[in-house]
Amino acid sequence: MTLALPQREGKPRKRGLTTMIDFGPDEMGWSGGANGIRDLLDCAADYIDHAKIYALNGLLLPEAAVKASAKLYRDYDCHPFAGGMLFEYAWAKGELDGLEALLRRVELMGFEISENYITLGDDERKALIERFQKSGFEIVYEFGRKAPSEPMKLDELGAVIHSVAECGIDHVIVEQSEIDMLAEAVPTAMAELREQNWFDRIVIEADPYRFPEQHAGLIREFGADVNLCNIASGQVLRLEGLRRGIGRAVGYSIMDGLI
Repeated sequence: MTLALPQREGKPRKRGLTTMIDFGPDEMGWSGGANGIRDLLDCAADYIDHAKIYALNGLLLPEAAVKASAKLYRDYDCHPFAGGMLFEYAWAKGELDGLEALLRRVELMGFEISENYITLGDDERKALIERFQKSGFEIVYEFGRKAPSEPMKLDELGAVIHSVAECGIDHVIVEQSEIDMLAEAVPTAMAELREQNWFDRIVIEADPYRFPEQHAGLIREFGADVNLCNIASGQVLRLEGLRRGIGRAVGYSIMDGLI
């Protein structure tokens, strides 16, 4: 007999995605260079679908370090991309050509288009996505504001999901602040969100500072195959355990029915 854990779908996954956020040298898990990232990936690469380079780290870190990190993620089949704040900063400064040049230098051929602070019209959003896709970039889209003024509307989110799908984008990240405000303002909202026919196409941003309680709550609410983003490098392995019923936060549900 062989002792084994309950299995999840392997990569490439369409459900149960884990997008790790690479903060660089950080209290939430060292991913500050090739050695740290390689050690992480040797243990947990099977559980990381995408790796997001945090905020403006593409500019803060030495380019050689970003380039080495991006290569390692690709080598281990963990698709890397730059976070949306780098795009928004470049857009606000009128430096999209500079963004493209930077990402080509560090061989990071994916980035997130977001509207945390800027606002794009539907046509402009599509035009930007198509422009960079034609230039060879993999585009990730994030919905929502860092400081929303009112709860998001599910039909608006659904419309954006269908719109970017026309550009070949299968999943949309939903900003953490939007989820938090919606859950607080509308008690039934999470149940309604789960029932949307596009639910499996969103990736919910979790708060690394509320790990593991919030993450376990999202698993209880949406199931073990909920798509989650902004998982710190030091949380990836434990999150995979939570998905499989391992840990106090999920009551060691892996034991249910065994005793």
